[in-house]
Amino acid sequence: MTRLTISRRTALAGLGLGTMLASTGCTPLAAVRGEPTRLFQLHPAKEFAADLPRLTQQITIEEPEAAAGLSSSRIALTRHPLRLEYFAQANWTDTTPGLIQTLLVESFENTGKIISIGREVVGLRADYQLKTELREFQAEYFNEAKIPTIRVRMNAKLVRMPQRIILDSGNFEYTALAASDQLIDVAAAFDTALMSALRALVEWTMRIVDSVDRDITTRRR
Repeated sequence: MTRLTISRRTALAGLGLGTMLASTGCTPLAAVRGEPTRLFQLHPAKEFAADLPRLTQQITIEEPEAAAGLSSSRIALTRHPLRLEYFAQANWTDTTPGLIQTLLVESFENTGKIISIGREVVGLRADYQLKTELREFQAEYFNEAKIPTIRVRMNAKLVRMPQRIILDSGNFEYTALAASDQLIDVAAAFDTALMSALRALVEWTMRIVDSVDRDITTRRR
C-alpha cells in the first residue's frame, strides 16, 4: 500500500529486493565472490494530471537534506526499526540526495508546463525555492519478511523568494512491495515508489505556485 500523507491515501502495487546484504561489521557476500559493484539508476515521473497549471515563474530545487545513513550512494535496507544496513556491491548512480535532486528537476521538466526550473546551485534568480528533506529511502524486511517493502518518505517546503516566506509544507510517503527478493526487482520497487512521490510533489508545488500567483494578480487589480 502506498500513501501520501498530505491529503489522500493511494494504493500502489509495487515491485521488489535482492538477497545479498551488507551490514556494519559483516563481510559483504558479493565481495567474497569477487563480483563487481552493480550500479542502479532511477527515473523521473513522466505522467501528470491533465489539469496541471502552466507556470512562468522560476523555481529552483535544492538538493534534499538527509541523515548521514541516506547521504551516500549505497542502497539502504533495514530489518529492525533501529538499525540501517546496505546491500553488498550495489550502489545508486549518484548519492541518494543528488540523484533525487536531478530526478525532481527532470520531473518538473516532464510536465511540459514550466520553463524556468533548475538546481539551486545554477544561480537562477528564483521566484520560488523548493526545499526537501529525505526522511526514509530503504527496503524494509520487517517481521522476517523474505520480500521487502520499499519506503520513500520526504518532507517538502515551498519558499517564496526573495522574502524567504514558507508558503506551505507537506509530507509525501509511498511504499511499493517488491516483486521478488532479487536485487533488480528491489531497484524496480524503489523506482515505483519514488516516481509516485515525485509526481505528487511536483503537482503539489505547481498548484501552490499557481494559486499564490493568482491571488497576487487579483490583489493588484
